[in-house]
Amino acid sequence: MTEPVPKVRLTTTTRLVLDLFLATGPDDPLWGYRITEETGLGPGIVYPLLERLEKARWITATWETGVSEDRPRRRFYTLSGTGRQRYTALHAVRERLPRWKWVPGGARH
Repeated sequence: MTEPVPKVRLTTTTRLVLDLFLATGPDDPLWGYRITEETGLGPGIVYPLLERLEKARWITATWETGVSEDRPRRRFYTLSGTGRQRYTALHAVRERLPRWKWVPGGARH
């Protein structure tokens, strides 16, 4: 029996990482440390998020070949076709939602 595919919650952190995937091309791979550097998020946030996205099949991961002796091997992540479609669709829905603006005194406009 296979595990059900988990749902992805589009938190601010998740959107930040997925936006980075959309901004990079297929010839510009992402790995965990690079994601932490470019987003400003810590590894304790990025690596569990990457694991959740991979389990949900939104991203795929492969190990680097031709390892350098002066650093550990990198695990490259790419946005899958499914991940791209789902994120784009959810992002479009979110953009159509009304925006609430906080106004002093408690009134919403």
